[in-house]
Amino acid sequence: MVGIGPGARNEMSQRALDALKNSDTIVGYKLYIDLIADIVKDKQIIASTMRKEIERVKLAIQEAQTGKTVSIISSGDPGVYGMAGLALEMAHKQNIDLPIEIIPGIPAANAAAGVLGAPLMHDYAVISLSDLLTPWEIIEKRVKYAAEADFVIVLYNPMSSQRDWQLKKASEIILQYKSPNTPVGIVKDVSREDESVILTTLDKMTTHPIDMTTIIIIGNSTTFTYRNYMVTRRGYHL
Repeated sequence: MVGIGPGARNEMSQRALDALKNSDTIVGYKLYIDLIADIVKDKQIIASTMRKEIERVKLAIQEAQTGKTVSIISSGDPGVYGMAGLALEMAHKQNIDLPIEIIPGIPAANAAAGVLGAPLMHDYAVISLSDLLTPWEIIEKRVKYAAEADFVIVLYNPMSSQRDWQLKKASEIILQYKSPNTPVGIVKDVSREDESVILTTLDKMTTHPIDMTTIIIIGNSTTFTYRNYMVTRRGYHL
């Protein structure tokens, strides 16, 4: 399992680069394969579309069982909404004895935080708003408790063409516990060619363009903005 980071080549680890170069076969979502096309152009490529994760892992296992070195790639980190868990689940279920290595990458949340400044300086919760694999009732409960506990909240998968109401609902819940003036950072396509960064407030969050490649970071009660930075206090007495 190889984490290729959020997109930019200079944010991919040397360990990940070496793993890709030493692989016989690369397996991944087509968009992510395209991000590393020049690195893996001489490799066997198995690419597919979104929602074909199980199929990709099955094919990767089949390739590995023939003796090939196979890399399943994930954007960001393979253990953060990536493919590592699924691959380990399937290997466990089938009792497959294959060596599996997890190579971490920079998660999109951390890349977005770096662009924004220092919004994750204290405790934070990471929540995906996609209800394709998790019931909305559970997501809603997690959003509520994270807001009530004054966590900084990182939202993955906030909106898509087919899921256009979840972010508004999450915003309504969070506004019950956080000030409307709470700083919010919205980062789309972090470290990629079309990266965009917006600093706004919680009450205006849903008025901005947001999609599946957007990371949203909602501050806690100590978060403030300074120039173009979003900063959460660590607790030092200055």
